Amino acid sequence: MRECLVVIPTYNEIENIEAIIRKVFSLRDPNGRADECPFDLLIVDDGSPDGTAQVVRDIQAEMAGMATAARLHLLERKGKLGLGTAYLDGFRWGMAQGYNYFFEMDADFSHNPDDLIRLYHACAREGADVAVGSRYIKGVNVVNWPMGRVLMSYFAGVYVRFVTGMPIMDPTAGFICYTRRVLDTILQNRIRFVGYAFQIEMKFTCWKYGFRLVEVPIIFTDRTKGTSKMSTKIFKEAVFGVLQMKIGSFFRHYIPGKPALVAESEKMSV
Repeated sequence: MRECLVVIPTYNEIENIEAIIRKVFSLRDPNGRADECPFDLLIVDDGSPDGTAQVVRDIQAEMAGMATAARLHLLERKGKLGLGTAYLDGFRWGMAQGYNYFFEMDADFSHNPDDLIRLYHACAREGADVAVGSRYIKGVNVVNWPMGRVLMSYFAGVYVRFVTGMPIMDPTAGFICYTRRVLDTILQNRIRFVGYAFQIEMKFTCWKYGFRLVEVPIIFTDRTKGTSKMSTKIFKEAVFGVLQMKIGSFFRHYIPGKPALVAESEKMSV
């Protein structure tokens, strides 16, 4: 059964990739049944020079003939093309394969794979269209970040809420479950941003379409292996991108289930 697809973008994650794959495949529902949490994995690798993709291929070869063999997939791309495009390519691949629930998750264990079950239940059992693994819905739940980065992340959320009016405490979160019907609509539209602002744009677009977004409290733990991909350039994209996104929304008409109608003035500006 093709139910859930976890999309994990990678670039130089050789220190984490095997462990994250095996952890996701070990997940059990609280009642102990693995088939209650049918998480398949799609690794989207941007030509990692450290051999991340080769580790995935080795695990695929190891699993040949096993039940898990059909659950691990690899999409290799040429060069570092950006986080947003990695997720969008992964979502399109999963839509073509017939999956119903789509997850964003980092490879570095900053997102606890056990929380995939809670995000799945929020959508599959509780009726959410989008479930966001939120660091800030119940206080500040971030471990091992320096205070400066915590404050930057938290007040980025304040800024996004002020500019957009979107009532999401953690709009930059990257641990998310989308239902198929959401992506049926969203993927018909142009998602412009590829870095940090991609996460904001996806949530904003879902909210504008009237989909039901819920925040599921999680504890975010900074990576202990590998190197963070965050940069000042990515953060600046988010700051200025939010304003551009909000202004652009004035020229769009959001109709549930249909791509946004774009005014001629907006078309000329892109």
